[in-house]
Amino acid sequence: VLMHRQLDSTDELVRLLLRYEAMGAEGLMIRAPGSLYEVGRSHTLLKVKPCHDSEATVVGYEPGKGRHRGRVGARVVRMPDGKQFSLGTGMSDAERDAPPPVGTSITYRFTELTNGGIPKCAAYLRRKEAE
Repeated sequence: VLMHRQLDSTDELVRLLLRYEAMGAEGLMIRAPGSLYEVGRSHTLLKVKPCHDSEATVVGYEPGKGRHRGRVGARVVRMPDGKQFSLGTGMSDAERDAPPPVGTSITYRFTELTNGGIPKCAAYLRRKEAE
């Protein structure tokens, strides 16, 4: 049996999400009140998952494939703990054509870390602002 309840505010949703995340849940599914089940994607059902952001330093690039052939496919970035990963999602075509130089600090978002400490579902957000 699935628990159903109507939420009265965004604050209540955030509290519920944090509570379930602490118990190991990936997120919550919320549905518009009174909506019916639909096969496939639905405009009345929304998956809510926590997102985190962090910073990394660009240490290299991977070539693009397919539509991105001839430009940057992904940035190779290093986290402060020294772990590296490829970050391809989130770049505009202009950013792929003229990527930031190696050594640039960037901000990215992710849903969680793998057991090895690598961000899952990571996406580039922006260059880090100079301090």
